[in-house]
Amino acid sequence: MSFTYGEKIKISVFGQSHSEKMGVVIENLPSGFELDEEKLSEFMARRAPGNDKFSTPRKEADKVKIVSGIVNGKTCGAPLCAEIENTNTRSADYDNLKDTPRPSHADFAAWAKWGDNRDVCGGGQFSGRLTAPMCVAGGILKQMLEDKGIYIGAHISSIGNIEDDKFNPTNISQKDFVCDREFPVINIDKGEEMKKAILEARKKGDSIGGQIECVICGMKAGIGNTYFGGLENRISSAVFAIPAVKAIEFGAGFEASRMLGSENNDEFMISPDGEIVTATNNHGGILGGISSGMPIIFNVGFKPTPSIAIEQKTVSLSKKENTTLGIKGRHDPCIVKRAVPCVEAAAAIAIADLIF
Repeated sequence: MSFTYGEKIKISVFGQSHSEKMGVVIENLPSGFELDEEKLSEFMARRAPGNDKFSTPRKEADKVKIVSGIVNGKTCGAPLCAEIENTNTRSADYDNLKDTPRPSHADFAAWAKWGDNRDVCGGGQFSGRLTAPMCVAGGILKQMLEDKGIYIGAHISSIGNIEDDKFNPTNISQKDFVCDREFPVINIDKGEEMKKAILEARKKGDSIGGQIECVICGMKAGIGNTYFGGLENRISSAVFAIPAVKAIEFGAGFEASRMLGSENNDEFMISPDGEIVTATNNHGGILGGISSGMPIIFNVGFKPTPSIAIEQKTVSLSKKENTTLGIKGRHDPCIVKRAVPCVEAAAAIAIADLIF
């Protein structure tokens, strides 16, 4: 197993972009949980490629086949293994990348580590395809967390310089989620502007980046740990498994560094329900690495897709000389829309490892 996360609930992802199959093994799941496979399929469909003009033309069903760990529809205590077939591959599109690495892609780093033995087809194990098995694990764990009253939702917070409205940081619940919208934004008008920006980038043979805001509701206070075991650490570790993630901030994030203490501090108060809450939520629901009982909110930054049609400067690895590269194949002009469920999945994986 190449990629593993977790201390209690262990997630191991295997496969490559163009391998026959890819999948995930989940160890130490609580037994007796009845999995809703239809709900899991709906979650997977949000990430699947080829469903609209804002994503890659590569069409994959991403049908999940659970091969172990479920008996009579319920988890049985054995490791759960799920597989997804790769059925629509065009490996020849990547022949020229064996010698000419894509700028800002992992091609060069993979060559530096593994030389000519690396897998360049579809990006190999660096491909966003590997977020599919990650979403299988996250989709299952989301259901288990919801059974305990913990809900996770995300939306596109920006594409380029176009910003969506933000979640209410102190008063948000599952009813405020927009994950099931065709284009998951809070402000529909801003969403239309974002769509135009994505299509304009595609028309030019370019790509565009963006951000995703995610919230975890229903977490009671006192979950997490200090220093290396902090909630921010654990969530960030899972989120950075998503290709193209370059930044993450919790609560006010970098904006807090521009505030006075009197502006950033979240004052405590007693809610009408008699609970201890804060009037604001600049801390993003986490204090000292431990949940405060307020909604956990974080924002994730994604770089533009490196594979663009515009000719770029690169090098020949074999000749050690400068050259240019024109990238062909099927690539997302913006991966942010399809990454929304991936961020939710990463959050679910991190939180489940602390809860169960």
